[in-house]
Amino acid sequence: MEELVKKLIEVQNRLRAPKGQYNSFGKYAYRSAEDILTAVKPLLAEQGLLLTVSDDISNVDGWKYVMAIAVITDGKHELQVRGFAREPESKKGMDSSQITGTASSYARKYALNGLFLIDDTKDADTDEYRNQTAGKQQEQPKKSKQQIMLDYIETHSKQNEEVLSLIVKAEQALNKEYKQFDEKELVGLYGRARKIVEA
Repeated sequence: MEELVKKLIEVQNRLRAPKGQYNSFGKYAYRSAEDILTAVKPLLAEQGLLLTVSDDISNVDGWKYVMAIAVITDGKHELQVRGFAREPESKKGMDSSQITGTASSYARKYALNGLFLIDDTKDADTDEYRNQTAGKQQEQPKKSKQQIMLDYIETHSKQNEEVLSLIVKAEQALNKEYKQFDEKELVGLYGRARKIVEA
């Protein structure tokens, strides 16, 4: 076991796993499980170590959890580290297999982080990152209530045909573009759109 530990320490010290992914919506770089695996494979080969990663699904109080297990071995001894992620009930635009796959990727990433001592405290899914960026987000100019309602309607009109139909009918009835509604008309349209979307 001592030899395995020495080899693992060498890998941990030499590993540099770049943040090779970019989230254009949140405007941040992040590291995926694939980025870690790409960076660590040559180091493992040099040390004669084998890494395997597998998943197990558990149901706890009605929630599905993915437990990823990262196992490293020198052929005689092994070390295991686990990472967990809960599947959300649903995620817009994803089917159930994609939801499970996302939870698996997340759990695997954190199992690998634990095994190779990768510090993700500045990654976007951590409290530290949220605390650092909270101030920056507050500095952005606030939108008017009218702009917020227009943005809501525009966003959901692209995703919901019923809301789009409501906007088209309103435009026809008023014979003007919905961006030109006065605030009272806009509030009424916004309320009707929300009822459709949230029903």
